Amino acid sequence: MLVEPRVKTFPSVTIGIPTYNEVNYIENLVLGFLETSYPNLIEILVADGGSNDGTQEIVKKLSDKNARVKLIHNPEKVQSAGLNLILSESIGDVFIRIDAHSDYAPDYIEKCVDALQESKASNVGGAQRFVAQTSFQAGVALASKSFLGNGGAKYRNPNYTGYAETVYLGCFWKKSLLDIQGYNVKASHNEDAELNLRLKKIFDTTQISNQDAELNQRLMAVNKQAIYIDSKIRVWYYPRKNWKSLFIQYFQYGRGRYLTSKKHNIKSQIRGLLPFVFISTVILLLIIDFLFPKLGLPIETLIVIGLFLPFLESLRVTLGYWKGFTSEIWRGSEDKIPSFFSRWVLCGITLLSMPLAHFSGYGYQLFRNQVLRVNNW
Repeated sequence: MLVEPRVKTFPSVTIGIPTYNEVNYIENLVLGFLETSYPNLIEILVADGGSNDGTQEIVKKLSDKNARVKLIHNPEKVQSAGLNLILSESIGDVFIRIDAHSDYAPDYIEKCVDALQESKASNVGGAQRFVAQTSFQAGVALASKSFLGNGGAKYRNPNYTGYAETVYLGCFWKKSLLDIQGYNVKASHNEDAELNLRLKKIFDTTQISNQDAELNQRLMAVNKQAIYIDSKIRVWYYPRKNWKSLFIQYFQYGRGRYLTSKKHNIKSQIRGLLPFVFISTVILLLIIDFLFPKLGLPIETLIVIGLFLPFLESLRVTLGYWKGFTSEIWRGSEDKIPSFFSRWVLCGITLLSMPLAHFSGYGYQLFRNQVLRVNNW
């Protein structure tokens, strides 16, 4: 019996890029996608949050040369708001979110669309592969290889293919995004994870009563096949270039994680809660030890272990990528490859800083919500 081969289809694609002061990246990024071999890329929409470094001028110049490129002004200066503006003006069947601080494989669109069609998921993407051009970025990239740095997230594993909780960036059916009313602008620094949580929630329509919102919430089920990661989808991410910007990034992640955990089932947020729970426990033990010194709690030992462990783990990871560092992680010039000692120290600092920053942001937002009664950002 002959089986007819499956006819490959090419749904129309919109590329969406939220930007702010991306003059060093935007031109090569847009030109790279314009050169794609995918036959049905119909538009590249750039939502700019008021750049003053020449980003808008470059996009306008590209738009004059190619009608598929369009500049959209984003007065709210927030990524999620920019993505919603792009979504409202897009005409493609498929919506692909792009980050300006990443590199993409030439077949990125093709692999995304293939995965979207074959997996039947609402959102697909590849692993977040960290690469570096500076010494500090190298430390962050190495930290991403450790469980202490990635929390075991599937979207940080470049070899994983299958369903997951969330994914880096994302390729969606536009209809799926419209069904959940796009991105949540209140989740300004956790918008991807928050969006994917909503994509995973489905209703049992046979039991829903439009007049009972509480019942609707309780009848809500989880679609475990809504989010899909494909190792064939390749994208490389450049992390923050210095400690201050990294700390601010993870501080904001902590704030966003708290707001997301308030809105959604907390069981789906365990990984995001770990830094806050662990550090809070240590602080609580410190207070107990101070108030009741006769208990003899080994607090000093715990603190020493807590400070030493990230650097021990950093040594393990740095040794593990000793030979593969230049081929897998380094994207800078050959004469500026950071030393082994530099990579070890900066990776350790990163592994120590990320949970502290996340804890601080989560605690700050918790204080705003529970004490100051501020329910938003």
